[in-house]
Amino acid sequence: MLSDVLFSGSLFDGPLLSEYETAALLLSLKVSAVAVLASLPLGILCAWLLARVEFPGKAIFDSLLHLPLVLPPVVVGYLLLISMGRQGVIGQWLYNWFGISFSFSWRGAALAAAVVSFPLMVRAIRQSFETVDIRLEQAARTLGSSRWRVFLTITLPLTSPGIVSGMIIAFARSLGEFGSTITFVSNIPGETRTIPLAMYSFIETPGAEYQAMRLCIISIVIALASLLASQWLTKKALKRTASVC
Repeated sequence: MLSDVLFSGSLFDGPLLSEYETAALLLSLKVSAVAVLASLPLGILCAWLLARVEFPGKAIFDSLLHLPLVLPPVVVGYLLLISMGRQGVIGQWLYNWFGISFSFSWRGAALAAAVVSFPLMVRAIRQSFETVDIRLEQAARTLGSSRWRVFLTITLPLTSPGIVSGMIIAFARSLGEFGSTITFVSNIPGETRTIPLAMYSFIETPGAEYQAMRLCIISIVIALASLLASQWLTKKALKRTASVC
């Protein structure tokens, strides 16, 4: 029973996390951080395009960006495998020319996490761009500021709470990625076995209910903290925009 696992002393006996569980947690944090930081510049660019620029095929572009949200994670992992794997269309070229390989490594796990969390990041940043009063940017332009200066000194600071919020949401989503990761880079201890994959291994192992429950609790705490932080930053962004306007 779930209650037996939750309230049993065995759940909290000994160290909080074993070496195996700690490795999975640290790898998850590493993969999620790399996924968010590596995709952030492209996320800001895509969000700005969707919020400020009208161009042919914008609806299709927007739909493609959000496709990972509705596709089965296994499909995303398979597409990554045939495109970014060592024998994939792009992955083969990257490996032959630059020695970069995503297959069966934490880099591939980070790539999978970045793909599935990217739409959430773009959506949060886009909404923040849309709240910025364009008249502020136009006023700065009339005073002689270049487009880049206006973007760096006015637009970006005003959207920074939304950017941080998008990063937090993408980070939380990356921590929970399972299907595309196990399809693309397998379940290798110490290399690609993040928290969800470690939980999956524990669930399949007889007598490992306590270890799975500990990782489950840690996942819930991290996800809840991320959502609360995102909500707080969103409210802060709205108040900041209202005070400026």
